[in-house]
Amino acid sequence: MKVAIITFPGSNCDYDLYKCVQFIGGSPEFRWHQDSSLGNVDVVMLPGGFSYGDYLRAGAIASMSPIMEAVQIFANGGGPVLGLSLIHIRRCRRI
Repeated sequence: MKVAIITFPGSNCDYDLYKCVQFIGGSPEFRWHQDSSLGNVDVVMLPGGFSYGDYLRAGAIASMSPIMEAVQIFANGGGPVLGLSLIHIRRCRRI
C-alpha cells in the first residue's frame, strides 16, 4: 500500500509516521506541501505536530498549500485521508 505523508514547514513526527507505515508493511512517500500532485497513492496521511507553530492557525495556513487541492480531490473521490495527532505516532514508535 502506497502512503503519501504530507509535510508542512515545522511538521513534527513526519519521519516517525514514515517508520510506522514501513513497520506495518506499507510503502511511505513524503510529499512536500508545495507539491501539486500526490502521485499514485492509496492513502494520504497528515502527521500532527507543531506545523507553523502552536500559536498560529495551522490548519488555515495549511489549507492554502498547493498540495491540499490534490488531497481534497483524492478525498472527494473516496480516497482515505488520515490526520494523526502526535500521541498516536509516539505509540507506534514504542512498538
